[in-house]
Amino acid sequence: MFDFDVCIIGTGRVGLPLGLAFVDAGLKAIGYDINADLRSQINQGTMPFREPGFDAIIAKKQFEVSDNIAVAARAKNIIITVGTPLHEHIESDLRQLQRVIEELTPVLRPGHFLGLRSTVAPRTTTFVKRFIEKKSSLRVGVDLGLAFCPERIAEGCAYEELKTLPQVVGCEDTLSKEASSQLFETISPKVLHTSFLNAELVKLFTNAERYVHFALANQFALVADTLDGNIYEIQSLANYEYPRNQLASPGLTAGACLRKDFGMINEWNPYPDILLSAWKMNESIPLFLVDHLRRRTTLIDQRVAILGYTFKQDSDDIRDSLVPKLYRYLQRECPHSIKVSDHNLTAEILDPVNGTLTNTSWEEATEDADVVFVATNHNGYDEVLKTLSTTRPDCWIVDIWNVGGTGQIFYQAQAIADLGSDG
Repeated sequence: MFDFDVCIIGTGRVGLPLGLAFVDAGLKAIGYDINADLRSQINQGTMPFREPGFDAIIAKKQFEVSDNIAVAARAKNIIITVGTPLHEHIESDLRQLQRVIEELTPVLRPGHFLGLRSTVAPRTTTFVKRFIEKKSSLRVGVDLGLAFCPERIAEGCAYEELKTLPQVVGCEDTLSKEASSQLFETISPKVLHTSFLNAELVKLFTNAERYVHFALANQFALVADTLDGNIYEIQSLANYEYPRNQLASPGLTAGACLRKDFGMINEWNPYPDILLSAWKMNESIPLFLVDHLRRRTTLIDQRVAILGYTFKQDSDDIRDSLVPKLYRYLQRECPHSIKVSDHNLTAEILDPVNGTLTNTSWEEATEDADVVFVATNHNGYDEVLKTLSTTRPDCWIVDIWNVGGTGQIFYQAQAIADLGSDG
């Protein structure tokens, strides 16, 4: 009846690892994507982005991506992983999802199972159910299955976590429950069923809890530095042999999920709340770093280097990174120059807001730097800072991640050399 076990609609950072995981589990899978460059790389057997563990699987060329959404009709299971961003004023943007559902509905037929995997606002799955039943003669739970099946993996960990994390599935009829179990039990150790809404909130609450947790750490860092305290010394003392909660480390808290998912909850709440406050705090950290450095030294006509541009460690993903925001705040200080270096990115960084930036080597970025911001805690930057401690000892370092190991956010590079002499 069907040529494929599963079709993945949207083969980006969520959809492609999932499709390849199904292939690795022995299923016949196919994909659909509107991005021609992405399709070309995948169909040539090359990963279009960094996600450890999948290079050998994709190289077998057993997962092909089509430019025709009608290919979904040939698969028993259809999983949608298209983007679900926010509009500018904390409103869920369902345009990509709506477009896909509108294009899919004419090719749906009895026996299909449709799974939503992208993070969605509460009650979105119910909307999809109503839309399908309005635009077709099909009935969910009778003719086809429908479920919300959130991905909860961390970028860079998909290969392991797809196989080890339980799969939460929101569905509200027996047909959908059985179909979702049959599909996800091929890759997940356990499938946990609940309602549409509960599954949607599982994903949103999981990300919101982390976002608030990091916001608290960032507020502590801001308060400590404002009062001339040392957040890393405070954290070390507070956590030492303490049996309960541990203070988290500060950092640039962002990414395609954390930076927007709070808004999908907040959209339903007209009052100021902890989520909105967490967003404000996390979004303020780039300005905090610039402003509090300015209290120690000038940035006017200084040579500035930014190490790292992606949103997280050892990633090649700049989506919703806070580093572009940091770059813009630095521009306002009228420095002599700002050089960016990120060894995980290509020679040209295509930033949708800041434009095309030249990605230099760390050596070129820091050779005459007066100020260095460690914006992302990539592996290897500790060695860069050690080098600077001898070549540019008077250079100011802004190190919210404590990569240099000094236990300070703001310091001059000489402090790293002093660590060695103290030992």
